[in-house]
Amino acid sequence: MNLSIKWLAIAAATVAIAGCNGGSTASSTTGDTGGSTPSGDTIKVGLVASINGALKPWGVDSQSGAQLAADEINAAGGVNGKKIELIVEDSNSTPEQGKTAAERLIAKGCVAVVGEVASGITAQIANAAAEKKIPVVAVGATKTDLPGIGDYVFRVCYTDDLQGPVMATFAYEALGLRKVALVTDNKQPYSTYLSKTFRDSFVKQGGQIIDEQFYESGNTQFSGLLTNLKAKNPDGLFLSGYFTEVGPLVRQAKEAGLNAKYLGGDGWDSAEILTSGGDAILGSYFCNHYNNQEDRPEVKGFLDKWKAKYGGVPGTTMGALGYDAIALVGDALKRAKSPTSADVLTAISETENFAGVSGSITLKGMGGNPPKRALVVELQKGGQIFAKAYEVTDVKK
Repeated sequence: MNLSIKWLAIAAATVAIAGCNGGSTASSTTGDTGGSTPSGDTIKVGLVASINGALKPWGVDSQSGAQLAADEINAAGGVNGKKIELIVEDSNSTPEQGKTAAERLIAKGCVAVVGEVASGITAQIANAAAEKKIPVVAVGATKTDLPGIGDYVFRVCYTDDLQGPVMATFAYEALGLRKVALVTDNKQPYSTYLSKTFRDSFVKQGGQIIDEQFYESGNTQFSGLLTNLKAKNPDGLFLSGYFTEVGPLVRQAKEAGLNAKYLGGDGWDSAEILTSGGDAILGSYFCNHYNNQEDRPEVKGFLDKWKAKYGGVPGTTMGALGYDAIALVGDALKRAKSPTSADVLTAISETENFAGVSGSITLKGMGGNPPKRALVVELQKGGQIFAKAYEVTDVKK
């Protein structure tokens, strides 16, 4: 997330989930051509977030960021006199419940759905939304080949086609690593694809991938794969999974005598990784979208508004990306010919140079994937420290 960087603890405040009625008299209808058409004095926009479950730090932040953006739009007069009604449904950090959450939002008449962070959950949201021709704006789902990309699904984040090569380039050029092993979560599409893009780029640059070991989300003991890795003696390990397993995995790796340099993707982005990883994970690097210390007016303004509403700063990147996703939908609503799903979809697809907190976002002609820069941050006691920024042209894919 940004340029000179320290992460503080996760913001304690959590926004209450908005209900379907919320005191509004609005109603929505779904026509034969698909999509939703709002009526009444509000426009319903849905958010699927991991309010509970293993990915809760991301869900809480994305919800808070989304609500902040919706409140800002409404305070400025809304969209052509109509207020945005943000309706939140909980994925409980699972793909199955993510799809159910999206179906509930569509049934309630939401003209667009925002979410999720995890790619596996977002894929199920995309499947549900495509059936009804509802546009989806993903918050942090980086897996490149999400279903419906460019037709009904867009995102405000970079993809793993950038993130993997960024970390491969950093490993090879900045750290001088030549023999790297991969550790992949076989249960997460995000992890399997991120490992692939890292591998492809690192090998192309002249490095060697000397081993790949696998686990599944929910594992807590990694002795078997660590024994195999230690025998290969890598000088770097790329762990493409989520913070929930990476912290304990790195702690156990250090205890097993694996003194390699540890690297990962934006799935590491949670203060919990410092608790679960302890001193073992300090000095490790991962890729991120944004940072609270970046010297840009969009960041400073966002943090001022966040502090005023919630206190402190966002604990994860998803606060900024959740804000950007709703702000982008609001911008599209203002440009759309009408507040119907079909016209909002068209307006989202025509977005150019939207000044997001996480950077400029262009979707027009991009097939749903905005070209974004990426940051590499180092984990130190107390948070993340900026290491290097990469533009799309800086990396070898």
